[in-house]
Amino acid sequence: MLGYLRDWFQRRFSDPNAITLTLLLLIGFGLIIFFGTVLAPILVAIALAYLLEWPVNRLQRVGLKRLYAVLVVFTLFITLFFAFVFFLIPVIWQQSVNLLAELPQIAQAWREMMESVEEIAPTFIDASQIQMFTDKVNDRLLALGQTILERSWNTLMLLAVLLVYMIIVPLLVFFMLKDKVLLLEHFNRVLPEQRRLISQVGSEMNLQIMNYIRGKALEIVIVGVVSYGVFYLFDLRYSALLATLVGFSVLVPYIGAAVVTIPIALVGLFQFGPSMTLFWLIFAYGIIQALDGNVLVPILFSEAVALHPVYIIAAVLIFGAMWGFWGVFFAIPLASLVKAVITALSTRAEDARNSEVN
Repeated sequence: MLGYLRDWFQRRFSDPNAITLTLLLLIGFGLIIFFGTVLAPILVAIALAYLLEWPVNRLQRVGLKRLYAVLVVFTLFITLFFAFVFFLIPVIWQQSVNLLAELPQIAQAWREMMESVEEIAPTFIDASQIQMFTDKVNDRLLALGQTILERSWNTLMLLAVLLVYMIIVPLLVFFMLKDKVLLLEHFNRVLPEQRRLISQVGSEMNLQIMNYIRGKALEIVIVGVVSYGVFYLFDLRYSALLATLVGFSVLVPYIGAAVVTIPIALVGLFQFGPSMTLFWLIFAYGIIQALDGNVLVPILFSEAVALHPVYIIAAVLIFGAMWGFWGVFFAIPLASLVKAVITALSTRAEDARNSEVN
């Protein structure tokens, strides 16, 4: 057994390039695990820089110098960002407060619906089951409201953190875009000479990350806007809040769409009751999710490496548990990174084995 492990290790790590790649990955993951909170603004800035690099490249192709292209894109980004902060966030906040205030009434509407179901099918549902289930729903809703209220006491601290992000992150993004070539040269100077596998994995992941961040940002906006339009046509209460939830639910593949269905169904039930309007609302929401998964995602992520759904869900669970929101957001690129590293090491081991045979 030990001999087999020794042979396996020698096949994959006899090349200095493989050792360099492994050490770089260990150092990178170690820095994020132990200093993730400190490095969070830099990671956010890197993600935004990847997002804005695409329009900068497009402007450069039409003849603008990089500095002017960066200024145009960055100005547009800052304008949209502050429009979001000062116009959309207050609406979402107000609707969140109103929704919390009506949670008990929503729970009561659910209980009344269950009681009406009992009258129609008393054989399958009895009053004790309804009471038990309703009590659990009420307890969960009250616990959710209490948790949100408790966290609201930390609002001043959150505002301070947001102010830091609103100042530092835009500055980092601007200089990352403006001095991209210079920063990459500095990074290359730090890397050792044995970096063939690093270049191979880095080249593949650069395309993957850029495509993923750009695609996810567009998917969030498109799904959120379309959802808001549908909810507005149904005159659904808390349309902006629910549409925002639907938009950001695409960050968690497969799971997010299922989870966000619950608040939409509860609000629809509270407003429309068990009616055809509620049915058509859920049906329209299902169409949005179907179009997102079967049309929009293949178009936006056409350059992404195909990953099996099991690997995607496992990556969401593992990296989400390790790094929270950003672990979920980058779950697919991180899974692609793992795949690229395994492919690079396996290819190197296969080449070494073939050379020995020859």
